[in-house]
Amino acid sequence: MAALLVFTFTSHHSYGCACGCGIYDVGTIYNFQNKPGGMAWLEYNFQSQGQNWSGLRPAVSGNNDDKLIRTSWLSAGFQYFPSNKWGFDLTIPSANRLFKSVPEDGPPGKTATVKWWSLGDVRMNAYYTGFSPDMSTGVNLGLKVPTGNWKEPGVDRDTQIGTGSTDLLLGFYHEGSFAKFSPWKWFGQTQLDVPLFTQAGYRPGVELDAAAGFYYAGLSLGNVKIKPIGQLLFSYRASDSGPNASPNDSGYERVLLSPGVEFDVHPLRVYADVEIPVIDNVVGNQLISYCQLKVVASIMF
Repeated sequence: MAALLVFTFTSHHSYGCACGCGIYDVGTIYNFQNKPGGMAWLEYNFQSQGQNWSGLRPAVSGNNDDKLIRTSWLSAGFQYFPSNKWGFDLTIPSANRLFKSVPEDGPPGKTATVKWWSLGDVRMNAYYTGFSPDMSTGVNLGLKVPTGNWKEPGVDRDTQIGTGSTDLLLGFYHEGSFAKFSPWKWFGQTQLDVPLFTQAGYRPGVELDAAAGFYYAGLSLGNVKIKPIGQLLFSYRASDSGPNASPNDSGYERVLLSPGVEFDVHPLRVYADVEIPVIDNVVGNQLISYCQLKVVASIMF
């Protein structure tokens, strides 16, 4: 099957010193395909990061000059498989972000607020799915290019919407059944994001995202197919580096649970989930979100 892999990653998805550069992650099986064809989609993500965190536990707010990052992402994408062996996709994100922090040169305890919109970093992937006729296994190779704004005044590099880096993307996914002809399906995905070329003294950390999940494909209401989905997500990000980075307050490991549901009325699909952290282990002091929301609408052709 051909899987649309959206790596917020979250992750991005994602924690930096101020915990908020990306929304790309793995585990989004809402747009799996099992035959050649195309797909276009819109995706909305929301997260509000207001809890200071250090290591595995909450930390006092005074240890972090960053107080709040609230982000709404809207991404548009296109995917096309001319055969059951090869395909490609393009994801164009944008974001509205609100950032509250205590400026270094401002009065003690006085916060400043920055609000801005920007195009995000565009991602392009090529896929090979010729391992089996049903396209249930695939690998991807791609690039993230620095189209996002990384120069917003008054905002640290790790809180910018864009990273300013060109990254190599490598991924793998597989879907299977628990038993022959069973409506219970399982899947696994991994994605590696490696910055290759950076700008202005900031190199984001290497990120690895993985997911394992299952769904039930035997429900319907009239002509609407309904798929309940459960996922376990894992992310690792190394600390940022460079003279404009904060290596002592960036980098993390996290585990999230993500219940979701897909509604399918061919050729339309709507998917929604919530991602809830169960383990956050961050370097230094960083802001985290207690949940992240995602809604995707797509059309197949």
